[in-house]
Amino acid sequence: MKKENILYVAVALLVGLLGGYLIFSLAGGKKQVETPTAGIPMGAGTPADYQSRITEAEKIVAKDPKNLQAWVSLGNDYFDTSQPQKAIDAYGKALELNPNNPDILTDQGVMFRKVGWFDKALANFEKAQQVDPKHLQSLYNIGVVYMDDMKQPDKALKSWSRYLEMDSTSPTAQQIKAAMEKAK
Repeated sequence: MKKENILYVAVALLVGLLGGYLIFSLAGGKKQVETPTAGIPMGAGTPADYQSRITEAEKIVAKDPKNLQAWVSLGNDYFDTSQPQKAIDAYGKALELNPNNPDILTDQGVMFRKVGWFDKALANFEKAQQVDPKHLQSLYNIGVVYMDDMKQPDKALKSWSRYLEMDSTSPTAQQIKAAMEKAK
């Protein structure tokens, strides 16, 4: 191939990528995240931004109830806007489509905890641990529920000790160490 042809191919590829990005953005595309991370959905924006995303996701799931990403996004936005029952329901729909996702299980568990359903929260966190024994956020949350809600510090310390075996240096690990010292 001539250098000129390679240059044309490179420019066409770049234009195609930028065009695709622009079309996706104009079509109301949201950041694509396969699963919520770290057990805490990450969102940003004003209340109007959230409401716009919620409205859009609700339209998507009404048309396509098997759209996993839309259910997760809807759950995340409900999570971020302190609508725990709606988040629980949206994550429930996502779990019907992908029942062994430790991040979705954990996010729903956090919402169960927020409404005071500690047993359900623990069940979700423990299932996330069965699916992925190295899932740190669910392990952390098991400790939180045992320590703060169920007043069973021995079980919390056991869970957090397992966490620290896998991660002893992160900011969360430092929080755990401080909580463990306070509990002793």
